[in-house]
Amino acid sequence: MSSMEDTPRSPWKIAVLAGMASYLDAGALVTSGIAIGGYYAAPLQLSAGTIGSLLGLQTLAFAAGALFGGRLGDRFGRRKIFTLSLALYAVGILLLLVAAGPALLYAGVLGTGLAIGADLPVSLALVNEEAPAGKKGTMVVFSGMLWLAGIVAVLVLSSFMGVQGMPGGRILFAHLLVVAVVVLLLRLTLSESAEWAAARRAADTHATAPSENIRLSRIRDLFRAPALHALLATGLYYAAWNLGANTLGQFGTFLWTALAKGEVAQFSQLTLIGLPVGFVAGLLFMRAVDKPSRHAWFTVGSGLIVLAWALPALLGPSKFTLVAVVLISGLGNSFAGEAVYKVWSQELFPTLLRATAQGVTMAFTRAVAGLAALGTPAFALGHTRLFFGLLFALMLVAAFIGLALVPRPPKALSTEEPMAPSTPALATSRPPGA
Repeated sequence: MSSMEDTPRSPWKIAVLAGMASYLDAGALVTSGIAIGGYYAAPLQLSAGTIGSLLGLQTLAFAAGALFGGRLGDRFGRRKIFTLSLALYAVGILLLLVAAGPALLYAGVLGTGLAIGADLPVSLALVNEEAPAGKKGTMVVFSGMLWLAGIVAVLVLSSFMGVQGMPGGRILFAHLLVVAVVVLLLRLTLSESAEWAAARRAADTHATAPSENIRLSRIRDLFRAPALHALLATGLYYAAWNLGANTLGQFGTFLWTALAKGEVAQFSQLTLIGLPVGFVAGLLFMRAVDKPSRHAWFTVGSGLIVLAWALPALLGPSKFTLVAVVLISGLGNSFAGEAVYKVWSQELFPTLLRATAQGVTMAFTRAVAGLAALGTPAFALGHTRLFFGLLFALMLVAAFIGLALVPRPPKALSTEEPMAPSTPALATSRPPGA
C-alpha cells in the first residue's frame, strides 16, 4: 500500500475512517449475537423468541437506516450523514452496554441498526469517490478488511477475556463504544466528497454536462432501464448471500451451543483460526479487484461458499460441520459475497444515485435477513435439516446471480489495465459477470 498521504486529500485516511463503518457494522452484528444470544441470555432470562426478535429488529432497523440514509447522503452530502449516524450508533451501543432488561435492549438494537444502516452506503460512496483512478475497487475492498477486523476484535475479546454472564457482554459493548467515539472525533476532520459536491452543484444549477453523473440524479431514474437491471441483480445477489452470512454472524454462537452442545468461548476460539487466512486472502484480492482476473477470483470464492454450506446440509450440524462452514465460507467471502457486492455498487451507479442505490439494496437485504432472523432460533431447532438445506440452496442461487446476471462494469475487464469504475455507464448490454 502507498502512504497515507498520497494526495492532499489523503485517500487512505478517508478509506480508513469512512471504512470503519464496516468495522462497526460487523462489531455490532457479532457482539449482539454473542452478548444477547450468549452472555445476556441466562441472567436476563431471554427466551429463543426474545433473542430472535431482538436480533431481527436490529437487522430490520439497519434496513430502514440504509434506505433513508443512502438517499439523504445523495441529497445532503456524505460527511453530514455519516457524522450524525455515528453519533446515533454510540448512543445505541451505550444503551446495550447498560441494559438490565429487554426494554433497553430493544432500544439499543433499534438505535445501532438505524445508525449503521445509514452510515454504510454513504461511507462506501465517499471511499469510492475519493479513491484515485485504478484504485477504487481496492479501497472499497479494503473496507471489507475492516469488516473482518471488527469480527476479529470481538472474537478475541470473547475468547480470552475470561468473563462470563452480564459483565462479559458489557465488556464487548464497551469496546464498540470506545471505537465509535474515537472514529467520530477523527471523522470530523474529513472534508466533503469533492465528486459529490461537484455533481450536486451541477444538478442544482441544471448545468449542461456530458456525464450521466449529472443527468441521473432523480430517484425515479433508479427504477428505469438501465439502472434497474443493476439494482435488481446486485440486490438479489446480496440478499441471497447475506442470509448465510447473517445467520453465522448473529446466530453462530446460538447454533453452536444449541445444536452442537459447545461453549461460547470454544466457538469464538475455533472461529479465530480461519481469520488470518481470510485476512491474507483479502489482501490478495485487493490486488486483483481492479483487474480482469477479478472474475476468476469471484468464481473460486462462490464455489467455496457453496461447498461450505453443503456440509451441514448433507451431513447435518455438528462441531465439525459448523466450524467448516465458518472457515471455508470465510475464505470464499474474501473473493465474493459482500466484498464484490460493494465494488459492483460503486461501479454501476452514478454519483447522485450511488448511495441511494446501495441504500435500497442494503435495505432489501437486511429486511429479508431481519424477517428470517425473527424465526431463525425456533426454525433451526425444530427443522434443522430443512434449515441448513435452504441456506445451501440460497448459496447456489447467489452464485448463479453473480456469475450470470450481474452486469459487467462500465469498462469491460479485457486488459490488465485498471478500469475506471466511477464511470457510470450502467451498460446492461455487456455480458454479465463479476
